[in-house]
Amino acid sequence: MTVQPIRLFGDPSLRTVAEPVTTFDRELRGLVKSLTATMRAGAGRAGLAAPQIGVPLRVVVYEFDGRSGHLVNPRLELSERKITADEACLSAPGLWWPLERSYLVTARGRDMFGKPVTVRALGVLARVLQHEADHLDGVLLADRLSEEERARFLQAASS
Repeated sequence: MTVQPIRLFGDPSLRTVAEPVTTFDRELRGLVKSLTATMRAGAGRAGLAAPQIGVPLRVVVYEFDGRSGHLVNPRLELSERKITADEACLSAPGLWWPLERSYLVTARGRDMFGKPVTVRALGVLARVLQHEADHLDGVLLADRLSEEERARFLQAASS
């Protein structure tokens, strides 16, 4: 379980659409363990996606409020109910930005052994799952902001 450096805003790997996992083997299990160790290495980390450590695969890990796990090839079902709250990204350290997200999420995917997994989450954990799923599609927090807010975010990120 090696802690990996997190790719920062501006790194092209964060804009790459991750590939689906097709082989559930020892290498994948090592990736999940490495992602988990990296996520846990710092305070306040609730989730991490494989592209954030430069691996273009559809794998995320999460840990919040006593719930932890991972999803391989996740697909999200989002509720109509939305909530706005501050959100941060490990790839843009120190920046928190208000962002609207679905309050309730059902995430379906596989575990590291290929078994089906369903995670139902609300509130902050739902936000974490949506944020990490965005990383799998090369979407960053700034992309979800209004044009004016995005300009402020980009200015703060480059400071």
